[in-house]
Amino acid sequence: MLVREDVKTAAPRVRPRRVWRSRIAIGVAVLFAAGTAVRLGGLEAGVFLVPLVSFTPHFAVAALVALGIAVLVRSRAAIAIMLAVCACLAWCVLPRALGGGTGQGAAATGRPLRVLTANLNGGRGDAAVVVDLVRRLNVDVLSIQELTYSARDRLAAAGLTGLLPHHVGRADFRGPEGSGVYARYPLRERTGLFQPVGHHMPVAEVSLPGGRPVEVVVVHPVAPVPSTVPEWEAGVAALPPAPDSGPARILAGDFNATLDHAVFRRLLGTGYTDAAASTGQGLNPTWPQGRSLPPLVTIDHVLTDARGAAVRTQVYDVPGSDHRALFADLRVNV
Repeated sequence: MLVREDVKTAAPRVRPRRVWRSRIAIGVAVLFAAGTAVRLGGLEAGVFLVPLVSFTPHFAVAALVALGIAVLVRSRAAIAIMLAVCACLAWCVLPRALGGGTGQGAAATGRPLRVLTANLNGGRGDAAVVVDLVRRLNVDVLSIQELTYSARDRLAAAGLTGLLPHHVGRADFRGPEGSGVYARYPLRERTGLFQPVGHHMPVAEVSLPGGRPVEVVVVHPVAPVPSTVPEWEAGVAALPPAPDSGPARILAGDFNATLDHAVFRRLLGTGYTDAAASTGQGLNPTWPQGRSLPPLVTIDHVLTDARGAAVRTQVYDVPGSDHRALFADLRVNV
Protein backbone atom coordinates (compact mmCIF):
# COMPACT_ATOMS: atom_id res chain seq x y z
CA MET A 1 0.00 0.00 0.00
CA LEU A 2 1.30 3.44 -0.98
CA VAL A 3 1.30 6.17 1.66
CA ARG A 4 1.03 9.73 0.37
CA GLU A 5 2.76 12.38 2.40
CA ASP A 6 1.98 16.07 2.05
CA VAL A 7 5.12 18.08 1.91
CA LYS A 8 4.68 21.72 2.86
CA THR A 9 7.06 24.19 1.26
CA ALA A 10 8.42 26.57 3.87
CA ALA A 11 8.22 30.28 3.02
CA PRO A 12 11.64 31.82 2.49
CA ARG A 13 12.81 33.65 5.58
CA VAL A 14 14.08 37.20 5.30
CA ARG A 15 17.39 37.50 7.05
CA PRO A 16 17.15 39.75 10.13
CA ARG A 17 20.38 41.58 9.21
CA ARG A 18 18.94 42.64 5.87
CA VAL A 19 15.75 43.88 7.55
CA TRP A 20 17.70 46.05 9.97
CA ARG A 21 19.89 47.45 7.23
CA SER A 22 16.81 48.45 5.27
CA ARG A 23 15.22 50.06 8.31
CA ILE A 24 18.37 52.05 9.06
CA ALA A 25 18.61 53.16 5.43
CA ILE A 26 15.00 54.34 5.51
CA GLY A 27 15.61 56.20 8.77
CA VAL A 28 18.64 57.97 7.30
CA ALA A 29 16.64 58.83 4.17
CA VAL A 30 13.88 60.35 6.29
CA LEU A 31 16.46 62.52 8.09
CA PHE A 32 17.79 63.74 4.75
CA ALA A 33 14.25 64.44 3.60
CA ALA A 34 13.60 66.50 6.73
CA GLY A 35 16.78 68.51 6.22
CA THR A 36 15.87 69.12 2.59
CA ALA A 37 12.39 70.27 3.60
CA VAL A 38 13.97 72.82 5.95
CA ARG A 39 16.06 74.21 3.08
CA LEU A 40 13.24 74.21 0.51
CA GLY A 41 10.73 75.75 2.88
CA GLY A 42 13.09 78.33 4.37
CA LEU A 43 12.29 76.90 7.78
CA GLU A 44 15.68 77.42 9.40
CA ALA A 45 15.45 79.20 12.73
CA GLY A 46 17.46 79.37 15.90
CA VAL A 47 21.06 78.74 16.80
CA PHE A 48 21.13 75.19 15.43
CA LEU A 49 19.47 75.28 12.01
CA VAL A 50 20.69 78.69 10.78
CA PRO A 51 24.38 77.69 10.75
CA LEU A 52 23.58 74.20 9.44
CA VAL A 53 21.76 75.54 6.37
CA SER A 54 25.05 77.16 5.33
CA PHE A 55 26.36 73.68 4.57
CA THR A 56 23.64 72.75 2.06
CA PRO A 57 26.16 72.04 -0.76
CA HIS A 58 28.01 69.63 1.52
CA PHE A 59 24.65 68.15 2.56
CA ALA A 60 23.94 67.52 -1.12
CA VAL A 61 27.18 65.57 -1.51
CA ALA A 62 26.33 63.55 1.59
CA ALA A 63 22.90 62.83 0.08
CA LEU A 64 24.54 61.29 -2.99
CA VAL A 65 26.57 59.03 -0.69
CA ALA A 66 23.40 58.07 1.20
CA LEU A 67 21.70 57.26 -2.10
CA GLY A 68 24.57 54.96 -3.02
CA ILE A 69 24.29 53.18 0.32
CA ALA A 70 20.53 52.77 -0.14
CA VAL A 71 21.20 51.13 -3.51
CA LEU A 72 23.71 48.74 -1.93
CA VAL A 73 21.24 47.85 0.81
CA ARG A 74 18.53 47.35 -1.84
CA SER A 75 15.92 49.27 0.12
CA ARG A 76 13.37 50.45 -2.40
CA ALA A 77 11.78 52.91 0.01
CA ALA A 78 15.12 54.46 0.93
CA ILE A 79 16.13 54.67 -2.74
CA ALA A 80 12.87 56.42 -3.64
CA ILE A 81 13.22 58.95 -0.82
CA MET A 82 16.88 59.67 -1.59
CA LEU A 83 16.21 60.09 -5.31
CA ALA A 84 13.67 62.79 -4.47
CA VAL A 85 16.08 64.38 -1.97
CA CYS A 86 18.95 64.45 -4.46
CA ALA A 87 16.74 65.97 -7.15
CA CYS A 88 15.60 68.75 -4.82
CA LEU A 89 19.12 69.51 -3.61
CA ALA A 90 20.44 69.53 -7.18
CA TRP A 91 17.77 72.12 -8.02
CA CYS A 92 18.99 74.23 -5.09
CA VAL A 93 22.75 73.90 -5.58
CA LEU A 94 23.63 73.27 -9.22
CA PRO A 95 22.54 76.66 -10.68
CA ARG A 96 25.28 78.46 -8.76
CA ALA A 97 27.87 76.16 -10.35
CA LEU A 98 26.41 76.37 -13.87
CA GLY A 99 26.04 80.15 -14.09
CA GLY A 100 23.95 81.84 -16.75
CA GLY A 101 22.01 84.06 -14.38
CA THR A 102 19.98 87.14 -15.21
CA GLY A 103 21.50 90.36 -16.43
CA GLN A 104 23.22 89.06 -19.54
CA GLY A 105 22.00 92.07 -21.50
CA ALA A 106 23.74 94.35 -19.05
CA ALA A 107 26.90 92.28 -19.42
CA ALA A 108 26.84 92.74 -23.16
CA THR A 109 26.19 96.48 -23.23
CA GLY A 110 27.17 97.92 -19.86
CA ARG A 111 30.31 99.81 -18.91
CA PRO A 112 33.02 98.01 -16.89
CA LEU A 113 33.16 98.40 -13.12
CA ARG A 114 35.60 96.19 -11.23
CA VAL A 115 34.68 95.58 -7.60
CA LEU A 116 36.71 93.92 -4.84
CA THR A 117 35.36 93.15 -1.38
CA ALA A 118 37.56 92.07 1.53
CA ASN A 119 36.97 91.45 5.23
CA LEU A 120 40.16 92.31 7.15
CA ASN A 121 39.40 90.14 10.22
CA GLY A 122 39.59 92.87 12.81
CA GLY A 123 42.24 94.74 10.84
CA ARG A 124 44.60 91.76 10.74
CA GLY A 125 44.38 91.16 6.98
CA ASP A 126 47.57 91.82 5.06
CA ALA A 127 47.21 95.37 3.69
CA ALA A 128 49.99 94.91 1.12
CA VAL A 129 48.20 91.88 -0.38
CA VAL A 130 44.92 93.80 -0.63
CA VAL A 131 46.63 96.75 -2.34
CA ASP A 132 48.43 94.37 -4.69
CA LEU A 133 45.07 92.86 -5.67
CA VAL A 134 43.69 96.34 -6.31
CA ARG A 135 46.66 97.08 -8.55
CA ARG A 136 46.76 93.75 -10.44
CA LEU A 137 43.01 93.54 -11.00
CA ASN A 138 42.66 97.23 -11.89
CA VAL A 139 39.95 97.60 -9.25
CA ASP A 140 37.59 100.58 -9.44
CA VAL A 141 35.76 100.10 -6.14
CA LEU A 142 37.01 98.43 -2.95
CA SER A 143 34.55 97.45 -0.22
CA ILE A 144 36.35 96.91 3.10
CA GLN A 145 34.90 95.38 6.27
CA GLU A 146 36.41 95.22 9.75
CA LEU A 147 38.51 98.30 9.04
CA THR A 148 40.53 99.46 12.03
CA TYR A 149 42.57 102.64 12.34
CA SER A 150 45.82 100.71 12.09
CA ALA A 151 44.60 98.79 9.03
CA ARG A 152 43.57 102.06 7.38
CA ASP A 153 47.07 103.45 7.95
CA ARG A 154 48.71 100.26 6.61
CA LEU A 155 46.54 100.37 3.49
CA ALA A 156 47.57 103.97 2.90
CA ALA A 157 51.24 103.13 3.47
CA ALA A 158 50.98 100.28 0.94
CA GLY A 159 49.76 102.73 -1.69
CA LEU A 160 45.98 102.33 -1.69
CA THR A 161 45.19 106.05 -1.70
CA GLY A 162 47.31 106.49 -4.81
CA LEU A 163 45.26 103.85 -6.65
CA LEU A 164 41.86 104.62 -5.16
CA PRO A 165 42.04 108.20 -3.87
CA HIS A 166 38.38 108.64 -2.90
CA HIS A 167 37.08 107.24 0.39
CA VAL A 168 33.82 107.06 2.32
CA GLY A 169 33.46 105.18 5.57
CA ARG A 170 34.63 104.92 9.12
CA ALA A 171 37.44 103.03 10.77
CA ASP A 172 37.14 101.89 14.37
CA PHE A 173 39.26 100.69 17.24
CA ARG A 174 37.20 97.52 17.48
CA GLY A 175 37.71 94.91 14.81
CA PRO A 176 34.24 94.20 13.39
CA GLU A 177 32.75 97.70 13.53
CA GLY A 178 34.59 99.71 10.88
CA SER A 179 33.83 99.61 7.13
CA GLY A 180 34.57 101.74 4.12
CA VAL A 181 34.53 102.25 0.35
CA TYR A 182 37.60 103.24 -1.66
CA ALA A 183 37.16 104.23 -5.30
CA ARG A 184 38.99 105.40 -8.39
CA TYR A 185 36.23 107.95 -9.05
CA PRO A 186 34.69 110.64 -6.81
CA LEU A 187 32.38 109.44 -4.07
CA ARG A 188 29.42 111.04 -2.35
CA GLU A 189 28.19 109.53 0.90
CA ARG A 190 24.49 108.84 0.97
CA THR A 191 22.44 108.61 4.14
CA GLY A 192 18.89 107.51 4.82
CA LEU A 193 18.78 104.69 2.27
CA PHE A 194 18.19 102.10 4.99
CA GLN A 195 18.66 101.62 8.71
CA PRO A 196 21.65 99.31 9.18
CA VAL A 197 21.34 96.55 11.77
CA GLY A 198 24.78 95.27 12.65
CA HIS A 199 28.13 96.87 11.95
CA HIS A 200 28.83 100.14 10.13
CA MET A 201 27.49 99.88 6.57
CA PRO A 202 28.22 103.02 4.55
CA VAL A 203 26.51 103.87 1.27
CA ALA A 204 28.35 105.83 -1.41
CA GLU A 205 27.50 107.04 -4.90
CA VAL A 206 30.36 106.49 -7.34
CA SER A 207 30.47 109.22 -10.01
CA LEU A 208 31.46 107.35 -13.17
CA PRO A 209 32.92 109.53 -15.93
CA GLY A 210 30.33 110.42 -18.54
CA GLY A 211 27.52 108.50 -16.91
CA ARG A 212 25.07 108.39 -14.02
CA PRO A 213 26.41 107.48 -10.59
CA VAL A 214 26.36 103.94 -9.26
CA GLU A 215 25.34 103.28 -5.67
CA VAL A 216 27.55 100.97 -3.57
CA VAL A 217 26.48 99.58 -0.21
CA VAL A 218 29.09 98.01 2.07
CA VAL A 219 27.37 95.04 3.72
CA HIS A 220 28.33 93.60 7.10
CA PRO A 221 25.57 92.33 9.41
CA VAL A 222 26.56 90.50 12.57
CA ALA A 223 27.42 86.81 12.41
CA PRO A 224 24.64 84.35 13.39
CA VAL A 225 26.28 83.09 16.57
CA PRO A 226 23.95 81.83 19.35
CA SER A 227 23.45 85.23 20.98
CA THR A 228 22.88 87.20 17.77
CA VAL A 229 20.76 85.09 15.40
CA PRO A 230 17.74 87.45 15.62
CA GLU A 231 19.99 90.49 15.04
CA TRP A 232 21.66 88.73 12.10
CA GLU A 233 18.34 88.00 10.43
CA ALA A 234 17.15 91.54 11.03
CA GLY A 235 20.40 92.88 9.58
CA VAL A 236 20.07 90.96 6.32
CA ALA A 237 16.36 91.74 6.09
CA ALA A 238 17.05 95.47 6.56
CA LEU A 239 19.28 95.72 3.47
CA PRO A 240 17.75 97.90 0.74
CA PRO A 241 15.84 96.04 -2.00
CA ALA A 242 16.86 96.25 -5.62
CA PRO A 243 15.64 99.59 -7.03
CA ASP A 244 13.42 100.06 -10.07
CA SER A 245 14.78 103.54 -10.79
CA GLY A 246 17.52 105.90 -9.75
CA PRO A 247 21.19 104.90 -9.62
CA ALA A 248 22.10 101.29 -10.28
CA ARG A 249 22.84 99.60 -6.96
CA ILE A 250 25.60 97.20 -5.92
CA LEU A 251 25.75 95.43 -2.57
CA ALA A 252 29.22 94.15 -1.69
CA GLY A 253 30.63 92.70 1.49
CA ASP A 254 30.45 90.04 4.15
CA PHE A 255 26.76 89.13 4.35
CA ASN A 256 27.36 86.37 6.93
CA ALA A 257 24.76 84.48 4.87
CA THR A 258 24.81 81.99 2.02
CA LEU A 259 22.55 81.46 -0.97
CA ASP A 260 20.75 78.83 1.08
CA HIS A 261 19.49 81.15 3.83
CA ALA A 262 15.87 82.12 3.32
CA VAL A 263 16.40 85.74 4.40
CA PHE A 264 19.17 86.10 1.79
CA ARG A 265 17.04 84.49 -0.92
CA ARG A 266 14.28 86.98 -0.14
CA LEU A 267 16.77 89.80 -0.69
CA LEU A 268 17.73 88.29 -4.05
CA GLY A 269 14.05 88.01 -4.86
CA THR A 270 13.71 91.80 -4.85
CA GLY A 271 15.74 91.87 -8.07
CA TYR A 272 19.39 91.27 -7.24
CA THR A 273 21.74 88.80 -8.93
CA ASP A 274 24.65 87.17 -7.13
CA ALA A 275 27.77 87.83 -9.21
CA ALA A 276 29.58 84.61 -8.32
CA ALA A 277 26.55 82.37 -8.88
CA SER A 278 25.77 84.02 -12.23
CA THR A 279 29.31 83.25 -13.47
CA GLY A 280 29.29 79.63 -12.25
CA GLN A 281 31.55 80.37 -9.27
CA GLY A 282 28.88 80.32 -6.58
CA LEU A 283 30.32 77.25 -4.84
CA ASN A 284 33.72 78.86 -4.23
CA PRO A 285 33.86 79.11 -0.42
CA THR A 286 35.11 82.31 1.21
CA TRP A 287 35.14 81.43 4.93
CA PRO A 288 36.89 80.36 7.16
CA GLN A 289 40.27 80.97 5.57
CA GLY A 290 43.63 80.33 7.24
CA ARG A 291 42.46 77.80 9.83
CA SER A 292 43.03 74.07 10.23
CA LEU A 293 40.06 73.42 7.92
CA PRO A 294 39.81 74.74 4.36
CA PRO A 295 37.13 77.37 3.58
CA LEU A 296 33.73 75.73 3.76
CA VAL A 297 30.96 78.27 3.12
CA THR A 298 30.31 81.22 0.80
CA ILE A 299 29.27 84.26 2.82
CA ASP A 300 31.00 87.08 0.91
CA HIS A 301 28.99 88.36 -2.06
CA VAL A 302 28.66 91.03 -4.70
CA LEU A 303 25.05 91.66 -5.76
CA THR A 304 23.85 93.74 -8.70
CA ASP A 305 20.40 94.96 -9.60
CA ALA A 306 18.89 94.30 -13.04
CA ARG A 307 21.10 96.95 -14.66
CA GLY A 308 24.30 95.16 -13.73
CA ALA A 309 25.87 91.78 -14.42
CA ALA A 310 29.16 89.99 -13.81
CA VAL A 311 31.38 88.66 -16.57
CA ARG A 312 33.99 87.20 -14.22
CA THR A 313 34.47 86.53 -10.51
CA GLN A 314 37.36 85.12 -8.53
CA VAL A 315 38.33 84.63 -4.88
CA TYR A 316 41.78 85.39 -3.45
CA ASP A 317 43.49 84.53 -0.18
CA VAL A 318 44.41 87.42 2.12
CA PRO A 319 46.96 86.36 4.78
CA GLY A 320 45.87 87.35 8.27
CA SER A 321 42.18 87.36 7.36
CA ASP A 322 39.67 84.58 7.93
CA HIS A 323 37.87 85.58 4.71
CA ARG A 324 38.88 85.29 1.11
CA ALA A 325 38.58 88.47 -0.94
CA LEU A 326 36.02 88.36 -3.74
CA PHE A 327 36.60 90.12 -7.07
CA ALA A 328 33.75 90.81 -9.51
CA ASP A 329 34.27 92.23 -13.00
CA LEU A 330 30.91 93.89 -13.63
CA ARG A 331 29.14 95.57 -16.51
CA VAL A 332 26.65 98.25 -15.49
CA ASN A 333 24.13 100.12 -17.63
CA VAL A 334 24.23 103.74 -16.47
